[in-house]
Amino acid sequence: MFSSGTSSRLDVSGMEGEVLVPKAFVWRYGGNRVMVTGTFTRWSDHVPMSPVEGCPTLFQATCRLTPGMHQYKFFVDGEWRHDEHQPSVSGSYGIVNTVFVTREPDSIALLSPGTPGSRINMEVDHETFQHVVSSKSVLMQGKGVGISETDIETCRDGISSYLSSHTAYGLLPDSGKVIALDVSLPVKQAFHVLYEQGIPVAPLWDLSKGKFVGVLSPLDFILILRELGNHASNLTEEQLETHTIAAWKCEKQQISRQFHSRNKSGQRSLVYAGPHDSLKDVTLKILQNNVSTIPIIHSSSDDGFFPQLLHLASLSGILKCICRYFRHSSHCLPILQKPICSLPIGTWVPKLGESNTKTLATLKATASLSSALALLVQAQVSSIPVVNDNDSLLDIYSRSDITALAKDKIYTHVQLDEMRLYQALQLGQDSCKSNGLFGQRCQMCLGSDTLQKVMERLAAPGVRRVVIVEAGSKRVEGIISVGDVLKFFLGLQ
Repeated sequence: MFSSGTSSRLDVSGMEGEVLVPKAFVWRYGGNRVMVTGTFTRWSDHVPMSPVEGCPTLFQATCRLTPGMHQYKFFVDGEWRHDEHQPSVSGSYGIVNTVFVTREPDSIALLSPGTPGSRINMEVDHETFQHVVSSKSVLMQGKGVGISETDIETCRDGISSYLSSHTAYGLLPDSGKVIALDVSLPVKQAFHVLYEQGIPVAPLWDLSKGKFVGVLSPLDFILILRELGNHASNLTEEQLETHTIAAWKCEKQQISRQFHSRNKSGQRSLVYAGPHDSLKDVTLKILQNNVSTIPIIHSSSDDGFFPQLLHLASLSGILKCICRYFRHSSHCLPILQKPICSLPIGTWVPKLGESNTKTLATLKATASLSSALALLVQAQVSSIPVVNDNDSLLDIYSRSDITALAKDKIYTHVQLDEMRLYQALQLGQDSCKSNGLFGQRCQMCLGSDTLQKVMERLAAPGVRRVVIVEAGSKRVEGIISVGDVLKFFLGLQ
């Protein structure tokens, strides 16, 4: 069926004068000798793929293809294989993968064998995968009026194909640090570490087990402070000096039952991903487990003991990769140019006569910190817009702002029901200044802004959600988080 010959040629010639576009092919599933072939070689020549240093199961090759739809297949150790995680069709040569290459010449940045610490660059060839859908456009009701199902499905297919074809390796920065906390550390000390380092979460390491066992998050500190203010609680400020993270996690299982009927946060095991996991798998793990970040962990041993902590993956980092990838080919996904108010994304204040299944909660600046924390926990939201008497946006209070109470041990001498929200916000602003994030706490957009503009705003460092406001009055109309956007792209709403 296929020619048995092989070729080391990476440039696949088309018609004379025709534009050729670089396309990266990646095989992630191991082997000794891996090649790729397809319609671009007329299924006759086999292009050898090179193993990536440090990733023994990862092979790569770059071909220059003519724009348009191509089919391809891998030849692995004498056996024909296709990638089950990529778009595919059934044809004359069995099941083959498909890829659509745009006409724009795109820069290729791939792993170079022999380059220490190299990883997959997320700006590899900006192709858009075509999705064959019914030519009949079906209009959505409510949000999305005027937006066709065809446009939505095409966009979702392109985003999903991109996330499926790139791995968590692309999230790793060129340099940086990842902080982990030992479970034997006192909770009080952990509280100060997160504040001083300007980080909201940290993985937890258990030396006796030789592995990571969980994550310490702002919700932990919210529950701890609420327990300190609970006169019926057994947890006191004195005990907080020596109370370990491990002891707190055990107590949290009981406390969480008060707020989560299914007790998810109290009993579930550590949610993590490996460097070879696709970005789609990483995204789904974060969204389906309702967490803000997950550790990227690599272990070279079969038993998984003493793994390496490589990175903390977040939805913001993944969205940043999507924005960078489609920035110069957004015309292939026309829905990115639609106004955000026309799309079923986020939580909105219902218009007169409309019903809304999700309530957009807001608070006044004079509300107590205790009421804000209660709302964050009970409504299971990560942030609350703070408004004035005219419902105009003043600021936003987020779960991660709770670590600001570690400054000068403020949490030891304040009553949560006496501290006003505007006072807590001032502490958060001081914390952002010290961590270089001042001015990024509260990001705003208009309902008329495009989805792409909202995405770019959400992809900025330190930004996890944007508030949609009315022009001029800044009256709050809605709120959109990074998770809302990615749920929409993956059809998880």
